[in-house]
Amino acid sequence: MSLLHLASLADVDAAEWDALLPDDQPFLRHAFLLALEESGSVRAESGWQPDHLLWREAGALRAALPGYRKRNSWGEYVFDHAWADACQRAGIRYYPKWLGAIPFSPVTGARLLGDAQAATQLLAALPETLHQHGLSSAHINFTDARGDALLEPQPDWLMRLGCQYHWHNRGYRDFQDFLDTLMSRKRKQLRKERERVAQSGFEFNWYRGDQLREDQWDFVYTCYANTYAVRGQRPYLTRDFFSLLAARMPHSIRVAIAHLHQQPAAMAFCLVDGETLYGRYWGCLAEFDRLHFETCFYQGMDYAIAAGLKRFDAGAQGEHKLVRGFEPQLTTSWHYLAHPGLRDAVADFLQEERQGVRAWADEARDALPYRRGDQ
Repeated sequence: MSLLHLASLADVDAAEWDALLPDDQPFLRHAFLLALEESGSVRAESGWQPDHLLWREAGALRAALPGYRKRNSWGEYVFDHAWADACQRAGIRYYPKWLGAIPFSPVTGARLLGDAQAATQLLAALPETLHQHGLSSAHINFTDARGDALLEPQPDWLMRLGCQYHWHNRGYRDFQDFLDTLMSRKRKQLRKERERVAQSGFEFNWYRGDQLREDQWDFVYTCYANTYAVRGQRPYLTRDFFSLLAARMPHSIRVAIAHLHQQPAAMAFCLVDGETLYGRYWGCLAEFDRLHFETCFYQGMDYAIAAGLKRFDAGAQGEHKLVRGFEPQLTTSWHYLAHPGLRDAVADFLQEERQGVRAWADEARDALPYRRGDQ
């Protein structure tokens, strides 16, 4: 039995890796993670050095945990910048750390892959390998219920709560059927927002990954990059990532493109599995009133209804989603901090933070626009 570190997912057979996956969620597939590496979107120079963990027994792959050595905390969506700052002030080394996550994708799902017993053995071996490789800590973000059950008994792992907002399709026939479940004032607000965009002349088309030409992918990337440029930041993903993913996982990709006077003006890039639409990236060439809400929210809700999907995960954060029917969803992450003083301080902080997150989620449910009894 052995714990192995992989510097690239290219070093493990795709079929062997994918055989460990519990469902058809696209983010953990070998093709998705390798496209991030081969496109240069994740690399040591950007603070994301691939360092995947494998557990083998008699040569057979029994468990795995996709991961990265991090020299910063950007692109994780579980924010520990304050922990790193406190360490710097106290003279405690925080970076490099090890992160088990899907880069730039705050999506709950499996992290500990494969056989439960083997995954538990992998976790038990992780603290020692951190020490051997000069890593201060390990973090596993956006775990599913199975991962939580495996991590909870492990000594010194701290659980952190977060809150996102997801929309649930309760068998709606169409968007109007959904609107009928809302309070009158909220229903009028949503209808007015959609009408404003339609009256401006926007039309929307949905595409699979294999239905877009390279010039259309250029447009998608330009819009994506613009969302970072307006904040003076560099985009996480490279242009090559989109072409690689379109070639390798075309049927998992859905792109909504907004046209104004027959010219592309905005886009939303999504991934899909058998139950969920995942809104990942959006962007526009110019700002238009309410276009963001239509492109990122209402179009996705329309698509989920038409495709019979159960859920629409439109991304992290965003209290403005509540008024549009997106419901609070608690998320979990787990943190192993080797330094005992840091671990004790963070444990106290997380205990108080968890209470606050749960209280906020309860308040958020009261702010939902559904008529009483329809939530």
